[in-house]
Amino acid sequence: MPSPEVNKPAVYILRRQTQCGRCKRELWQKEFVCLTAGDALCLECAGLAHLEYLPAGDTAVTRRATKYSGLHVVVMKKSAARKRSERQGILAEPEAIRRAESESAVDAEKRAEQQAKAAKRREKEDHAYVAVFAEALLKQFPGCPLKDAHEIAAHACQKYSGRVGRSAAARQFDPTAIRLAVIAYVRHTYTKYDRLLARHGDRHLARSEVQGRIEQVLTRWEGLSQSREQEEEQR
Repeated sequence: MPSPEVNKPAVYILRRQTQCGRCKRELWQKEFVCLTAGDALCLECAGLAHLEYLPAGDTAVTRRATKYSGLHVVVMKKSAARKRSERQGILAEPEAIRRAESESAVDAEKRAEQQAKAAKRREKEDHAYVAVFAEALLKQFPGCPLKDAHEIAAHACQKYSGRVGRSAAARQFDPTAIRLAVIAYVRHTYTKYDRLLARHGDRHLARSEVQGRIEQVLTRWEGLSQSREQEEEQR
Protein backbone atom coordinates (compact mmCIF):
# COMPACT_ATOMS: atom_id res chain seq x y z
CA MET A 1 0.00 0.00 0.00
CA PRO A 2 1.23 3.51 -0.77
CA SER A 3 2.31 5.61 2.14
CA PRO A 4 0.03 8.48 3.17
CA GLU A 5 0.57 11.93 1.68
CA VAL A 6 0.68 13.65 5.05
CA ASN A 7 4.10 15.03 6.10
CA LYS A 8 5.82 13.92 2.90
CA PRO A 9 8.95 15.91 2.07
CA ALA A 10 8.99 18.28 -0.88
CA VAL A 11 11.46 17.59 -3.67
CA TYR A 12 12.44 20.32 -6.10
CA ILE A 13 14.54 20.51 -9.25
CA LEU A 14 17.21 23.09 -8.55
CA ARG A 15 17.29 26.29 -10.55
CA ARG A 16 20.65 27.35 -9.10
CA GLN A 17 23.59 25.84 -7.28
CA THR A 18 23.28 25.19 -3.55
CA GLN A 19 24.69 22.96 -0.83
CA CYS A 20 23.27 20.02 1.11
CA GLY A 21 22.46 21.17 4.63
CA ARG A 22 23.77 17.95 6.13
CA CYS A 23 26.67 16.46 4.16
CA LYS A 24 27.62 19.83 2.61
CA ARG A 25 27.89 18.30 -0.86
CA GLU A 26 27.54 20.78 -3.70
CA LEU A 27 24.18 20.45 -5.47
CA TRP A 28 24.14 21.68 -9.03
CA GLN A 29 21.45 23.11 -11.26
CA LYS A 30 18.82 20.52 -12.31
CA GLU A 31 19.72 18.19 -9.42
CA PHE A 32 17.06 17.21 -6.88
CA VAL A 33 16.90 18.81 -3.45
CA CYS A 34 14.63 17.75 -0.61
CA LEU A 35 13.18 20.50 1.55
CA THR A 36 12.37 19.19 5.01
CA ALA A 37 12.32 20.84 8.44
CA GLY A 38 13.81 23.98 6.97
CA ASP A 39 16.83 22.19 5.48
CA ALA A 40 17.79 21.60 1.87
CA LEU A 41 19.09 18.05 1.66
CA CYS A 42 20.45 15.89 -1.13
CA LEU A 43 18.45 12.74 -1.84
CA GLU A 44 21.01 10.55 -0.06
CA CYS A 45 20.72 12.52 3.17
CA ALA A 46 16.94 12.67 2.82
CA GLY A 47 16.71 8.89 2.46
CA LEU A 48 15.25 9.10 -1.03
CA ALA A 49 18.23 8.06 -3.15
CA HIS A 50 16.67 4.64 -3.84
CA LEU A 51 13.81 6.26 -5.74
CA GLU A 52 13.76 6.87 -9.50
CA TYR A 53 12.50 9.95 -11.29
CA LEU A 54 9.38 9.53 -13.44
CA PRO A 55 8.72 12.73 -15.45
CA ALA A 56 5.16 13.95 -15.86
CA GLY A 57 3.45 13.33 -19.17
CA ASP A 58 1.83 9.91 -19.09
CA THR A 59 -1.02 10.06 -16.60
CA ALA A 60 -1.64 6.30 -16.65
CA VAL A 61 1.98 5.43 -15.86
CA THR A 62 2.17 8.04 -13.10
CA ARG A 63 -1.09 6.87 -11.55
CA ARG A 64 0.00 3.23 -11.54
CA ALA A 65 3.52 3.97 -10.29
CA THR A 66 2.03 5.97 -7.45
CA LYS A 67 -0.24 3.05 -6.61
CA TYR A 68 2.48 0.38 -6.67
CA SER A 69 5.28 2.30 -4.98
CA GLY A 70 5.60 1.94 -1.23
CA LEU A 71 6.96 5.49 -1.21
CA HIS A 72 6.54 8.22 -3.78
CA VAL A 73 7.32 11.92 -3.66
CA VAL A 74 6.07 14.68 -5.93
CA VAL A 75 8.80 16.60 -7.76
CA MET A 76 8.28 20.34 -8.24
CA LYS A 77 10.11 23.16 -9.94
CA LYS A 78 9.79 26.85 -9.20
CA SER A 79 8.87 28.94 -12.22
CA ALA A 80 10.22 32.48 -12.04
CA ALA A 81 8.05 33.58 -14.97
CA ARG A 82 4.79 32.25 -13.52
CA LYS A 83 5.84 32.92 -9.91
CA ARG A 84 4.67 29.52 -8.72
CA SER A 85 5.85 25.94 -8.24
CA GLU A 86 4.86 23.52 -10.98
CA ARG A 87 4.67 19.74 -10.82
CA GLN A 88 7.34 17.99 -12.91
CA GLY A 89 6.78 14.33 -12.02
CA ILE A 90 7.37 11.96 -9.12
CA LEU A 91 10.09 9.95 -7.44
CA ALA A 92 9.01 6.33 -7.04
CA GLU A 93 10.48 2.87 -6.54
CA PRO A 94 12.08 1.56 -9.77
CA GLU A 95 10.12 -1.71 -9.61
CA ALA A 96 6.86 0.23 -9.37
CA ILE A 97 7.76 2.35 -12.39
CA ARG A 98 8.71 -0.70 -14.49
CA ARG A 99 5.43 -2.42 -13.57
CA ALA A 100 3.43 0.72 -14.34
CA GLU A 101 5.12 1.15 -17.73
CA SER A 102 4.57 -2.49 -18.63
CA GLU A 103 0.87 -2.48 -17.74
CA SER A 104 0.29 0.85 -19.46
CA ALA A 105 1.89 -0.41 -22.67
CA VAL A 106 -0.53 -3.37 -22.76
CA ASP A 107 -3.71 -1.29 -22.62
CA ALA A 108 -2.41 1.85 -24.36
CA GLU A 109 -4.55 1.29 -27.47
CA LYS A 110 -7.69 0.74 -25.42
CA ARG A 111 -7.05 3.89 -23.38
CA ALA A 112 -6.43 5.89 -26.56
CA GLU A 113 -9.81 4.76 -27.93
CA GLN A 114 -11.52 5.69 -24.67
CA GLN A 115 -9.85 9.12 -24.67
CA ALA A 116 -10.92 9.74 -28.28
CA LYS A 117 -14.52 8.85 -27.45
CA ALA A 118 -14.43 11.06 -24.37
CA ALA A 119 -13.03 13.94 -26.43
CA LYS A 120 -15.84 13.61 -28.99
CA ARG A 121 -18.41 13.51 -26.20
CA ARG A 122 -16.97 16.65 -24.61
CA GLU A 123 -16.91 18.41 -27.97
CA LYS A 124 -20.56 17.52 -28.56
CA GLU A 125 -21.50 18.72 -25.09
CA ASP A 126 -19.57 21.94 -25.65
CA HIS A 127 -21.36 22.66 -28.93
CA ALA A 128 -24.70 22.04 -27.21
CA TYR A 129 -23.74 24.40 -24.38
CA VAL A 130 -22.80 27.17 -26.82
CA ALA A 131 -26.13 26.72 -28.65
CA VAL A 132 -28.13 26.93 -25.42
CA PHE A 133 -26.09 29.97 -24.33
CA ALA A 134 -27.01 31.66 -27.63
CA GLU A 135 -30.69 30.84 -27.05
CA ALA A 136 -30.58 32.34 -23.56
CA LEU A 137 -28.85 35.41 -24.98
CA LEU A 138 -31.60 35.90 -27.58
CA LYS A 139 -34.29 35.68 -24.91
CA GLN A 140 -32.56 38.48 -23.01
CA PHE A 141 -31.67 40.45 -26.15
CA PRO A 142 -34.38 39.55 -28.69
CA GLY A 143 -33.22 42.26 -31.09
CA CYS A 144 -29.70 40.85 -31.35
CA PRO A 145 -28.88 39.65 -34.88
CA LEU A 146 -28.62 35.86 -35.04
CA LYS A 147 -25.08 36.01 -36.45
CA ASP A 148 -23.96 38.20 -33.57
CA ALA A 149 -25.66 36.00 -30.99
CA HIS A 150 -23.81 32.92 -32.20
CA GLU A 151 -20.50 34.79 -32.43
CA ILE A 152 -20.93 36.09 -28.87
CA ALA A 153 -21.76 32.62 -27.55
CA ALA A 154 -18.86 30.96 -29.37
CA HIS A 155 -16.37 33.59 -28.19
CA ALA A 156 -17.57 33.86 -24.60
CA CYS A 157 -17.83 30.09 -24.14
CA GLN A 158 -14.50 29.12 -25.71
CA LYS A 159 -12.94 26.34 -23.66
CA TYR A 160 -9.98 27.17 -21.40
CA SER A 161 -10.32 30.87 -22.26
CA GLY A 162 -11.32 32.01 -18.79
CA ARG A 163 -13.97 34.20 -20.39
CA VAL A 164 -17.32 34.96 -18.82
CA GLY A 165 -19.09 32.19 -20.75
CA ARG A 166 -17.03 29.56 -18.90
CA SER A 167 -17.90 30.95 -15.46
CA ALA A 168 -20.21 29.17 -13.05
CA ALA A 169 -22.72 32.02 -13.32
CA ALA A 170 -22.81 31.77 -17.12
CA ARG A 171 -23.41 28.03 -16.91
CA GLN A 172 -26.55 28.89 -14.96
CA PHE A 173 -27.38 31.40 -17.72
CA ASP A 174 -27.28 34.23 -15.23
CA PRO A 175 -28.55 37.44 -16.94
CA THR A 176 -25.63 39.47 -15.58
CA ALA A 177 -23.06 37.04 -17.00
CA ILE A 178 -24.81 37.05 -20.38
CA ARG A 179 -24.97 40.84 -20.37
CA LEU A 180 -21.23 41.08 -19.68
CA ALA A 181 -20.51 38.81 -22.64
CA VAL A 182 -22.71 40.96 -24.89
CA ILE A 183 -21.11 44.20 -23.68
CA ALA A 184 -17.61 42.87 -24.38
CA TYR A 185 -18.63 41.86 -27.90
CA VAL A 186 -20.40 45.13 -28.67
CA ARG A 187 -17.42 47.12 -27.37
CA HIS A 188 -15.03 45.46 -29.81
CA THR A 189 -17.40 45.03 -32.76
CA TYR A 190 -19.76 48.03 -32.81
CA THR A 191 -17.52 50.80 -31.41
CA LYS A 192 -14.12 52.40 -32.04
CA TYR A 193 -12.81 51.01 -28.75
CA ASP A 194 -9.82 49.15 -30.20
CA ARG A 195 -8.64 52.20 -32.18
CA LEU A 196 -9.13 54.48 -29.17
CA LEU A 197 -7.20 52.10 -26.95
CA ALA A 198 -4.34 51.98 -29.45
CA ARG A 199 -4.35 55.77 -29.66
CA HIS A 200 -4.63 56.63 -25.96
CA GLY A 201 -3.16 53.54 -24.34
CA ASP A 202 -5.69 54.04 -21.55
CA ARG A 203 -8.35 51.35 -21.23
CA HIS A 204 -10.56 53.33 -18.85
CA LEU A 205 -10.53 56.40 -21.10
CA ALA A 206 -11.29 54.33 -24.21
CA ARG A 207 -14.17 52.57 -22.45
CA SER A 208 -15.68 55.82 -21.24
CA GLU A 209 -15.66 57.23 -24.77
CA VAL A 210 -17.59 54.28 -26.22
CA GLN A 211 -19.99 53.72 -23.32
CA GLY A 212 -22.76 55.75 -24.95
CA ARG A 213 -22.58 53.75 -28.18
CA ILE A 214 -22.65 50.49 -26.23
CA GLU A 215 -25.79 51.55 -24.39
CA GLN A 216 -27.47 52.46 -27.70
CA VAL A 217 -26.81 49.00 -29.14
CA LEU A 218 -27.92 47.25 -25.95
CA THR A 219 -31.14 49.25 -25.84
CA ARG A 220 -31.98 48.23 -29.41
CA TRP A 221 -31.12 44.60 -28.78
CA GLU A 222 -33.15 44.46 -25.58
CA GLY A 223 -36.20 45.67 -27.48
CA LEU A 224 -37.68 44.90 -30.87
CA SER A 225 -37.66 48.42 -32.30
CA GLN A 226 -35.38 47.35 -35.14
CA SER A 227 -35.25 44.13 -37.10
CA ARG A 228 -32.14 42.00 -37.09
CA GLU A 229 -31.72 42.69 -40.80
CA GLN A 230 -31.60 46.45 -40.16
CA GLU A 231 -29.02 45.97 -37.43
CA GLU A 232 -26.86 43.94 -39.79
CA GLU A 233 -26.96 46.78 -42.33
CA GLN A 234 -25.74 49.30 -39.73
CA ARG A 235 -22.85 47.12 -38.64
